[in-house]
Amino acid sequence: MKQKAYAAAGVDIDLGNKVKATLPQLLASTHRREVLGKVGGFGGLFALDLKKYREPILVSSVDGVGTKLKIAFAMDKHDTIGADLVNHCVNDIAVLGAEPLFFLDYLGTGKLEPRVFTDIIKGFARACTENNCALIGGETAQMPGFYQKGEYDVSGTIVGVVEKSRMLNGHKNVKRGDVVIGIESSGLHTNGYSLARKIFFEKLKLKPRSRMPGLKGTFGDELLKVHVSYGPLVQKLLKRFNPQRSTRNAQPIRAFAHITGGGFVDNIPRVLPDNCDVVIRKGSWDMLPIFKIIEERSGVPDAELYQVFNMGIGMVTIVAADKADAVLKFIRAQKHKAWHIGEVVKGEGEARVTS
Repeated sequence: MKQKAYAAAGVDIDLGNKVKATLPQLLASTHRREVLGKVGGFGGLFALDLKKYREPILVSSVDGVGTKLKIAFAMDKHDTIGADLVNHCVNDIAVLGAEPLFFLDYLGTGKLEPRVFTDIIKGFARACTENNCALIGGETAQMPGFYQKGEYDVSGTIVGVVEKSRMLNGHKNVKRGDVVIGIESSGLHTNGYSLARKIFFEKLKLKPRSRMPGLKGTFGDELLKVHVSYGPLVQKLLKRFNPQRSTRNAQPIRAFAHITGGGFVDNIPRVLPDNCDVVIRKGSWDMLPIFKIIEERSGVPDAELYQVFNMGIGMVTIVAADKADAVLKFIRAQKHKAWHIGEVVKGEGEARVTS
């Protein structure tokens, strides 16, 4: 059979349709009862259950995974990237107290590779299931000549909901004397990879499959560790410590900050009032081996490292001092490592890291 002109130009619509025909099976585990219609429509449909809320506020976020994709290409491992993206987006809305409702993905590539496509979608589906988030649609674009051979890009949009009266607002609630609790990351998560690749592969002359004492696997394995989702933990913490009947001033969990690009220095101020600073104490948590290597061998000043990387802390919560021990104990009981890493002091809405 003669090849179609569009396929000869690099866009195989028939292959795309064949690959996407497997989506209903892949996405079945993410289904929620509020989802209407089928995958493949012009728009995803979701019927919000208004009976559950007095004043529902929809919360949305969009993101990508940056140059972490370069590690996936080098390792030819694509089943974690989708989960990274979902979990990152879940965390971004969790800091407001929102639970995720549905997720939409975008995948752009030069040539559609069925195995790679399936692995990426499996990652999306797995993380959506773990976060009770429906994967209701997306877009797959074949753009020959736009991407390097074997490469692709992904992005995603999440929509969640929170009751207006329970929405977290650190700008109003954080007070001097509050305690900062740091919750462990799995590694670099999805930020700082351009600098990390420069450090490991250019300065230290390592390869993705290189090994180093202290790391259980290769550098590639370490750098592909999945971004932790803190969404379920956040919901449990709010249910336990910020009961719905309590007033805003009586809620001991004041705020959360997702430690992404910008590290401690740029992310924590996003939830601070103008008259408060946060002081983070270096050495107050058990640093992951990958960050010890970066700190000891990169030659990059600490001030920049703590602004680029999460340095082993993927999420912080600011809590009332009299409840800090109880919150810390609860987090650890949920199988997350956590530490008291800092305090809220008088200031001008900034965060700083001290020895």
